[in-house]
Amino acid sequence: MDKQTVKSVAWENGTLYLLDQTQLPTDVVVEEQQSVKQVWDSIKKLKVRGAPAIGVAGAYGLAVAMRDKISLDRESFLAEMQDNASYLDSSRPTAVNLSWALNRVVKTVRAHSAKSGRELYDVLVAEAEAIHAEDVELCRRIGEHGVSLISDGMGILTHCNAGRLATSDYGTATAPMYLAHERGVSFTVYSDESRPLLQGSRLTAWELQAAGVDVYTITDNMAAAMMQQGLINIVIVGTDRVAANGDVANKIGTLGVAILASYFKIPFYVATPFSTIDLATTSGSQIVIEERGEDEVTHFGMRRTAPEGIKVRNPAFDVTPNALVTGFITDRGIIRPPYRDTLKAAFGN
Repeated sequence: MDKQTVKSVAWENGTLYLLDQTQLPTDVVVEEQQSVKQVWDSIKKLKVRGAPAIGVAGAYGLAVAMRDKISLDRESFLAEMQDNASYLDSSRPTAVNLSWALNRVVKTVRAHSAKSGRELYDVLVAEAEAIHAEDVELCRRIGEHGVSLISDGMGILTHCNAGRLATSDYGTATAPMYLAHERGVSFTVYSDESRPLLQGSRLTAWELQAAGVDVYTITDNMAAAMMQQGLINIVIVGTDRVAANGDVANKIGTLGVAILASYFKIPFYVATPFSTIDLATTSGSQIVIEERGEDEVTHFGMRRTAPEGIKVRNPAFDVTPNALVTGFITDRGIIRPPYRDTLKAAFGN
């Protein structure tokens, strides 16, 4: 299977396919999603991950849930749809795109005048497909707005995976990198391994290498030394939720990278589509941070690396204060401080 053409989410002939990203980089496994429970598990277990990709998968997951309900009348269909949307939304609490996509689909279907379950299902699928297509275009626009930040000879640090695997295409943080590479700019990417699930080394390095981008995998605790040595000129990361004041929830370890970048006076940019900006959340203190299982920390593969019975904390995300963010690379341009004003001006509608 061609690494550059495989998609994180695909909808073909009424069937949802998800790339099992837990199998990367050694195996490329695409799984047909046969039930809404399977979609829920795929999101929860990070087979599909990345805020935009989760949103698209959730929208299609609702279609999976409702494809056997087309014989229902309007009210019964709408009630079943709402129940399944709430169920899917419970799989990952931090990424705002999931609830955003599900709410958008539900609202669109409810607003339609169709009376039969068959017609309502068609409306549901069309809206999910629209969200999917829009995500591709949004990521391309992020790349167009961010590509000017990358110049010959630059060293770019990124954390976790905000690439093609986390979206429908291009990625968010990687979109400027892909476009710069296509236009002949010479630069180097340093991809933090991103403990404990190694999305940086397993996913970001994998996809950038497949695209021919010059990329190094580094351990998370190397970032400070790399910055001290002058090898990092800019940091570009993605995000799972941006609060109205510009606080950023992203993969655990992002806060540490932002603090280091501030100390070494290195620009720290966050790449995000409008759908990840949550103006209803006042600040990062209101963002629910998912706590994951202890095995992710106490085991490396099948091997135990910590004592039996040890107490573990495993938050999947941290919150970076807005003061550490140089700017947001968005589908509507680069947004600068003061974020409470500029984010509202750009995305308030």
